[in-house]
Amino acid sequence: AVMVCLMDVSGSMTEAMKDLAKRFFLLLHVFLTRRYKQVDIVFIRHTSNAQEVDEDTFFHSRETGGTIVSTALEEMLRVVRERYSPDNWNIYAAQASDGDNYTEDSDRCSQLLGGEILPLAQYFAYIEVGAEATLRHGFPSPPTDLWRTYSQIAEQHRNFAMRKVADQTQIFPVFHELFAKQREHA
Repeated sequence: AVMVCLMDVSGSMTEAMKDLAKRFFLLLHVFLTRRYKQVDIVFIRHTSNAQEVDEDTFFHSRETGGTIVSTALEEMLRVVRERYSPDNWNIYAAQASDGDNYTEDSDRCSQLLGGEILPLAQYFAYIEVGAEATLRHGFPSPPTDLWRTYSQIAEQHRNFAMRKVADQTQIFPVFHELFAKQREHA
């Protein structure tokens, strides 16, 4: 199996949001390396550009910039096509973002995730960290562009799940919720 980890490190991701994403991915990393003998883990970070990186860079490098989510999905597809044929590999992915995305990128994200990635993958989990899960002036903030785009995809694909995480106390329960079913099927 291969697990592709996609993390938004753009300027809209505050340090607190990046911390939530990193905590989620650290928990996922520990879970995978303790549970499975043969698992490749691919790390992809993105701003307006995406890049496959090593584990240390994924968790510790500081970058900033705009947000174009499709670049991360394109990088995932590139890596899968080059090294992880679905005929020989079980493909899983987890993505963390604050949901901010260049508005004109939504259709491309929908096409890539719904049309190309999910047909190849056994499971894809998306967590949205930060402001969307909190209240602003006593009222819930509206859904982000990415949440709206992904909600439409979730309705059509059983192998896609999405959750929100507002603070570190929610990391483990959300992780358990997202991956409990996958443990049953493994």
